[in-house]
Amino acid sequence: MNTFLALLIFFSMNLPDGDSLLSRIDENTFTKSRMVVASMRITGRRGVRTVRIRSYSRGDSAFVEYLAPEREKGTKMLKLGRDLWIYTPESDRTIRISGHMLRQSVAGSDLSYEDMMEEPRLRPIYRAVTTGSDSIDSRPVWVLELNARSPDVAYPKRKIWVDRERLIVLKEERFSKSGKPLKRAEVLETKWIDSRWVATRVVFRDLLKTGAGTEFVIEEIQQDISIPPALFSKASLRR
Repeated sequence: MNTFLALLIFFSMNLPDGDSLLSRIDENTFTKSRMVVASMRITGRRGVRTVRIRSYSRGDSAFVEYLAPEREKGTKMLKLGRDLWIYTPESDRTIRISGHMLRQSVAGSDLSYEDMMEEPRLRPIYRAVTTGSDSIDSRPVWVLELNARSPDVAYPKRKIWVDRERLIVLKEERFSKSGKPLKRAEVLETKWIDSRWVATRVVFRDLLKTGAGTEFVIEEIQQDISIPPALFSKASLRR
């Protein structure tokens, strides 16, 4: 056995199991319910604009309301399982978002409706293999490659860089089935909130278009809170 092969086997034996690591990441990031007030700073060809939102989530349900700018204030989105609706006060209409529309940008940002609809836990969707170690901003990380368990997902392949100690994803790349890079997310700030690490400042980039990306900043967050069930209903869109 040559030296290179021996080193490769040695390091492979010392890498943590990918699926087990993914479960621990889900345990750290997943909450039963959550309320978030956040701003999205969107940098595009026409300049920079900021959208503020308030969102509520519980399980696979979510409700999002635009707080600013004034002309988009009152726009609401509702996600129930794999279904998504959007209400705009200007037209006073509720539209179901489905099919190819799910790939469209949300408010001109680098995030799509598919991104908004994603299951927050990775382990039920992907199989993971730990491929190595690295460091990001002096934080040691594990590098994992993820492959989807079924074909009906927005991103069949992902690569994530996970803080070894805090079990939070610090960088992520999302790929098509052929391996083409589609999206990238880089965490710029994390905070210890309610006994868990939270990514509070993240830059998302759609790699298929130009621009400096969308900076998502959490201004306020409450976790494992009580949310009225009636909020997750189509009737709440017009209230």
